[in-house]
Amino acid sequence: MNKAVLALAALSSLALTQAFAGEPSEAALISHAKVSKAAATQTALSRVPGAQVKSAEIEREHGRLVWSFDLAHTGKAGITEIQVSAITGKIVSEQHESGAHEAAEAAAEARGK
Repeated sequence: MNKAVLALAALSSLALTQAFAGEPSEAALISHAKVSKAAATQTALSRVPGAQVKSAEIEREHGRLVWSFDLAHTGKAGITEIQVSAITGKIVSEQHESGAHEAAEAAAEARGK
């Protein structure tokens, strides 16, 4: 009985390790970027004057390597998400998210981790 439990635990651990092995680290993604975080930040902020960076990350989304910024603007509810190509430095996506949408997205990410 104990051997079966240990075997099951080992298999579960292996499955989890393999599931997360496919996700590249932030350092690995940055090593492929041709545009620095600082340059991408300036590009994103130029699109939303007066905004402040609430969060920033590099990620692969829809097959593209992007710097993703959540920008907050005083007096405006929600955030504006700007994605800047980490290869070309051009803005590839811009969308405004309401406070409710942002909270739902954060909750979904928390459940997925």
